[in-house]
Amino acid sequence: MDPVAHTLVGASLAETRLGRLTPLATVTLLLAANAPDIDAIAMFLDRETSLHVRRGWTHGILAIAVLPLIITGLMVGLDRLRYIILKRNAEPVALKPLLLLSYLGVLSHPMLDWLNTYGIRLLMPFDDRWFYGDALFIVDPWIWLLASSAVVLAHTRATTSITLWIVAAGASSSLILTNDVTPIEAKLFWCLGLGCLVGLRIWGGLQARISQVAIKSLLAIFVYISSMALGSQVAKTQVRQWLHAEGIPLNKIMAGPVPANPFVRDVVVQGPHRYYFLQVNWLAADQIRPTSPSIAIGDKSPVVQAALRAPHIQGTRHWMRFPTYQVEQTTNGYEVIISDARYSRRPGGLGTIRVALDHQLNVQ
Repeated sequence: MDPVAHTLVGASLAETRLGRLTPLATVTLLLAANAPDIDAIAMFLDRETSLHVRRGWTHGILAIAVLPLIITGLMVGLDRLRYIILKRNAEPVALKPLLLLSYLGVLSHPMLDWLNTYGIRLLMPFDDRWFYGDALFIVDPWIWLLASSAVVLAHTRATTSITLWIVAAGASSSLILTNDVTPIEAKLFWCLGLGCLVGLRIWGGLQARISQVAIKSLLAIFVYISSMALGSQVAKTQVRQWLHAEGIPLNKIMAGPVPANPFVRDVVVQGPHRYYFLQVNWLAADQIRPTSPSIAIGDKSPVVQAALRAPHIQGTRHWMRFPTYQVEQTTNGYEVIISDARYSRRPGGLGTIRVALDHQLNVQ
């Protein structure tokens, strides 16, 4: 998930009674909820390093065990610094609650990231297999709306905080309302949700029950995520039946979410030799329909195998879920075009990488 979602979930947890377990509880939850994304620094290096590193070590079981200990140590150090700077008797942090909050915040991060079609390598560094939840789009406005409810109600008392939330609402609304991907119904529902949140804040009747609002918001997020995961499984079942009726063989299938529309699934079907692209729309009369022409997977010929051994594409090689291979002859040898059908509906589309080989299959 995006950093906004991780931060808002951590902030929502802090608005429950967890935020009162110890001083620095909120800071701990916010930091812990984002800590596994420390590997995002690889995005400033190069594509292959980023693909090789992202959602690996820092999202795996070893990091889940170690990062909370580091965060707890940082918070204890911050507490000592706070005591020195304030030069007065401040309530010290409680170590056990701090450790509990650190583990809870860190654990929330890979749980959310697993829900995407991008996936995570949960067993790193012991096993680099990818795990995919296929339930939530990487940017989900409904997670934003639900997770921000208690936080907004709790932190809109001062003029500065109100101004910052207005700016945040404007920026997020601009992202959702000004693109062609979000359906008009979702745009209207987003505006309705924001209007309800503003109305509740103006009313002020929930200000004394923020903890209850936060708990109910988190429960609503859980129900939403569960329904999205169930929907993806239902879509898979429907597509399998459709493929059987059409006589299309099936090796592997992905039914993933689309932006802002919980009633639609984007489906990639891997057959023996081709990928097929379908859409499941439960609100349409024709619930299952093809969305793009099928594309050839491509054979793992000696030329392709030589390209896959190229040192500069090892990040891509480990990242691919539905790989496609296309070989073109050149005057100097071959060019191998490698894509992932999750994000590219044609060879050479988004996420494509090209490898040049000479006639002896050496990387150029």
